[in-house]
Amino acid sequence: MVNLQETLLDIAKAIVDSPDEVQVTVEEDDRTITLTLTVAPDDMGMVIGRHGRIAKAIRTVIKAASVNSGKKVNVDIR
Repeated sequence: MVNLQETLLDIAKAIVDSPDEVQVTVEEDDRTITLTLTVAPDDMGMVIGRHGRIAKAIRTVIKAASVNSGKKVNVDIR
């Protein structure tokens, strides 16, 4: 099975200028998995993108990778 935390971490580190400050935390319960992505304040615009396009693309990739988990996956960006 795909490790969603590492996948999100790799995607975010490739986008930002400060990859050392990227962190991903996981909260999991019976039905959902919540991945919280934290980046440096200066890199927030790079992760969100214009009109949220990059954030939407990141969420789409993570949801596609989580198909076999059988749970709903949420990606929060902070």
